[in-house]
Parts: sequence; C-alpha cells; structure tokens
Amino acid sequence: MDLVTFFLRQHAAVHASDVSGHVFPGQRIFGELSDDQMRIRPGSSLNSLVWLLWHMARTEDAAVNPVVAGRDQILDDEWMRRMNVPWRIIGTGMTDDEVTEMTARADIASVRAYRSAVGLRTREVVGALRPEAWDEIVGVDDIKRGAVAGAFRDWVEGAKYPWLGWTRGDQLASSALRHNAVHIGEAVTIRGLAGFALASESQ
Repeated sequence: MDLVTFFLRQHAAVHASDVSGHVFPGQRIFGELSDDQMRIRPGSSLNSLVWLLWHMARTEDAAVNPVVAGRDQILDDEWMRRMNVPWRIIGTGMTDDEVTEMTARADIASVRAYRSAVGLRTREVVGALRPEAWDEIVGVDDIKRGAVAGAFRDWVEGAKYPWLGWTRGDQLASSALRHNAVHIGEAVTIRGLAGFALASESQ
C-alpha cells in the first residue's frame, strides 16, 4: 500500500462518511443526536460535542491548508456567518465562557458541513502533494501563514512555534489524523457522561 492510500484510509475513519464514502465505527460518535444534545456540557469545564467538532475542523483546516499546502483555509466570512461562530482561532486556549458561548450560538448543521468541507479539502491536498513534500520541513513562513489567517491566538511574531522542525507528513498525521482521533475519544467520554446511547451500526 502506498503512503497516500494509507493516509486516506486512516483519514476516512475520523470523518463522517460523506467525506470518503466509507463507514467506520468512529463516525457513530456524533450521530443520531439532536441539536440540544450536541450542546450539552455534562460537567464543569467539559467540552460540548459541537465544540469538539468545530475545534477538530478548525485545527485540520488551519494546519493542512496554510501550513502544509500554502493555500487559503476553508474558513472565510461566509462560513463564519453560516456557523454563527465569530472566532477565527482553532479553539485551543479558549476560556470556559467562550466555550459556553460557542456551544450556545453555533449552527450545528453548518458546523457539520464545515467539517466535511475541511475533510474533503484535506483529501484533495494529500492527493496532490508531491512525493518529496512529505519529508520537507515545516518552517517559520509556513506557520506564519496560519498565524496571519488568525488561526492561532497566542502565536506571535518571534515566538517559538510548536510545529517547527516537523515534516509536512508529520503535520498531516498530527492535525488530520491523531488530533481527530484523540478528540473522538474525548467525544465518547462526553457522550457517555451525558447518558446518550451510541448511534446505530448503520450510522
């Protein structure tokens, strides 16, 4: 199996089936829930499911497009309007009040649609990535593109950016695979604490 095929199969497992056309168990975590259920925070300082979906999408969008591919992220004024979420940041470092506000105001269907749009773009980027680009090192200018887009709240000029020294392949694996998988695990916990039965096998 070649690298691109391997990546796309793993990526399919952490996105909704409309991104790849394949069904995996992890996709059930956000399925068969009402908007009210998606907004529940079942404990102090815990995230909601809709916040997790938005954060996963924002992180993948900002890391894959400006940083890895050198292109504009999916997020724009129209997506912000549709989602009713005014922040351009990826969500890391948000205060508890900000998480509460985002959870209450977000348009759930639009957050789902944004995440799918991000997933589809990632698959496009990976399919077009030059074989040698996987081993290229992410530099300051790469990360600055994400910072200029407003994705990173505290990543200021002159700071030591967290991703420096990574390869583009490392960045793709981190932000489009591992990060999503970690938060799907978190979503399982949130869903269990909230008392929501897992979606059916057909979801």
